[in-house]
Amino acid sequence: MSMDFGEGDFTDAATMRGRDWPALTQFCVIIENRVGSLNQLMQHLERHDVRIIALSIVDTIDVAIARVMLDQVERGRELFELSGFTFFENEVLGVELPDHTQPFVAVLSALLQAEVNVNYMYPLLFRRAGHSSIAVHVEDLDTATKVLRDKGFGLISESDLMNDDEHFG
Repeated sequence: MSMDFGEGDFTDAATMRGRDWPALTQFCVIIENRVGSLNQLMQHLERHDVRIIALSIVDTIDVAIARVMLDQVERGRELFELSGFTFFENEVLGVELPDHTQPFVAVLSALLQAEVNVNYMYPLLFRRAGHSSIAVHVEDLDTATKVLRDKGFGLISESDLMNDDEHFG
């Protein structure tokens, strides 16, 4: 019995995700909850010429998880792999806040109507055309992407972060 693996197989273009895919890579770095740990992480990243686009800390008694987004995902992955830091990756949506009196409500209402659960969100140091942006972690990335696009929300890709002229920080 002969089994061919990979021969004749193909990857559907819709499942390949690259720099223009409207999701952003978030690095979750586990650091000790002690004085200087966060500073050590920031020094490691900033000395290698990557810009930190977002940072959110989840604190526990013994450890903290630093959620970090960088302008150069591949370079960031390499830096983490070569470092002593324990990390994992996941995807979040980068969403431009609309020009609306209640921009957060507008985004969250669109996701609620589609029954997409939001796990957490935090601000990005990214602006396009004067609009602030947020990172949103959802349970169903594909549905959230479709709903937000259909409702006219601007989504941010990794290539947007690499070509950002209006970086703040």
